Amino acid sequence: MSANRPTALVTGAARRLGRALAEALLADGWAVAAHVHYDGDAVPDGATRLVGDLADPAVAGRLFDGVAAAGLGPVQLLVNNASLFDDDRFGAVDAALFDRAMAINVRAPLLLIDQLARRHRDGLAQVINITDGRLAAPNADHLSYGLSKAALAGLTEVAARSLAGQGIRVNAIAPAMILPSGEMDEAAFAVRRAFNPLGHPLGVEDVVAAMRSLVAATAITGQTLYVDGGQRFWSLPRDIAFVEPQ
Repeated sequence: MSANRPTALVTGAARRLGRALAEALLADGWAVAAHVHYDGDAVPDGATRLVGDLADPAVAGRLFDGVAAAGLGPVQLLVNNASLFDDDRFGAVDAALFDRAMAINVRAPLLLIDQLARRHRDGLAQVINITDGRLAAPNADHLSYGLSKAALAGLTEVAARSLAGQGIRVNAIAPAMILPSGEMDEAAFAVRRAFNPLGHPLGVEDVVAAMRSLVAATAITGQTLYVDGGQRFWSLPRDIAFVEPQ
């Protein structure tokens, strides 16, 4: 029965990284509540689908209510993965895009963490926020997105400090490019995913491994795991999508 398994809530679980994280948790024996944005979005087999627009401030409570209504146990793992990723920059800042990026990428995780804190009673629970490897060397590409991820990193630190006494761990994973971006073709992606000091071709499996490590590391909170092959050491001046690897 699902109620006898630990429950994980994963946002943005319909596709790309979120789907891979949900699938990995299912394989590890978790009951997974898979948040999606649209009614037509599919989730991995065995997951419980929950639909909601993260730009709506009321959706956090509805998602947690949906977990209970589905007969799942209390949420013990919250993975804040869903993200708005659009391109703006200085000289072309879009105020509406900035507001939506902050609502989805920061406010929604904040409200979901707050729901977890309100409802958590016994034992350990944990939050994993998906930030971005660019935080180690900020640039102005995808400006609203980058600023929202910096705010999410700040939220990770504040929440970890504030909720440790409740037995809630809060950590983050900051990946470099692990999936093609925009109109990038496979050849360009293949070069960029391995453009790091280790020469390691990064993929979703590396983020899955980082998630599993944090889940198992019950003494760790307030930490960020950079999944970037050391790319942050180079302090690239632009997003890797716009850098021509040498």
